[in-house]
Amino acid sequence: MMNIIYIVFGIVMVLWGAGKLTDGATSLAARMNIPPMVIGLTVVAMGTSMPEFFISFISALRGTTDLAVGNVVGSNIFNTMLIVGTAAMVAPMTILKSTVRKDIPFTALASAMLIPMTIIGGDISRIDAAILFAVFIAFMVYTVYTAMKGKSDDTPAEAKQMPVWKGIAFFLIGLTALVVGSNVFVDGATAVASLLGVSEAVIGLTIVAGGTSLPELATSVVAARKGQSAIAMGNVIGSNVFNILMILGVTGLIHPMAIQGITWLDLTVMLGSVVLLWLFSYTRYTVARWEGAVLVTIFLAYMSWLVIQATTAPL
Repeated sequence: MMNIIYIVFGIVMVLWGAGKLTDGATSLAARMNIPPMVIGLTVVAMGTSMPEFFISFISALRGTTDLAVGNVVGSNIFNTMLIVGTAAMVAPMTILKSTVRKDIPFTALASAMLIPMTIIGGDISRIDAAILFAVFIAFMVYTVYTAMKGKSDDTPAEAKQMPVWKGIAFFLIGLTALVVGSNVFVDGATAVASLLGVSEAVIGLTIVAGGTSLPELATSVVAARKGQSAIAMGNVIGSNVFNILMILGVTGLIHPMAIQGITWLDLTVMLGSVVLLWLFSYTRYTVARWEGAVLVTIFLAYMSWLVIQATTAPL
């Protein structure tokens, strides 16, 4: 029971901290005269990925590397299938041309890069991590450059205006909450996995990934209801890129990660979900309600398979 309380408390702390950190960082960036477009593509996207980052980072440092990688892979599957699917079922999503032509294909490329590292190599070494992080930096430089030159058609992000001292306070408080919440969450999730005989990889792909994807789910569904489908899609795609390239890149540079519990199926679902989303988006630059239903159905089938495998596996 205490471990369940730890998990719930950790999720609440992580989500609350991510919101405060994002608000503070966005306000500070706006006061530094950074264009709103750049804020949305960098600071806000990074803020929504902070739960995944801290939980994966703490997990890797503690030696639970399957939990760290499972968190990233699972979060991307949640983002692409459940979040986009649910948002599209609420209201059909209009996709920007730049997202279809650049962002989604790049997300597919980042997902594909992870397959040989985790399956063929069996680990994410410092060299692998350096490659991931270098690609992330290149993508960010290109994204910022195109935004500054006015070559992007993405919807700009809005920043909450607050005094400088308050922005700094929000940033530091959010960062502290993320660190504390991540530690508590990993403790609880790891303990529950051990007690139930469930692998760290499965826990990372399900409970941890679902918990850290809650900010994107809430943001995207609300944005879709308000007719701001570009913002909803931007949250998902940006988060996926940050998860693979930045989170695993930084974490792997500090602590190489041996991978055992992540399977071909998990990585195939992650990559396949992005390809399917690209096909849906490419047709008429729209994800219709029925296409959203298809994404959600495949997601539920995958989750059911994980649960069945976990409950039937020998202890």
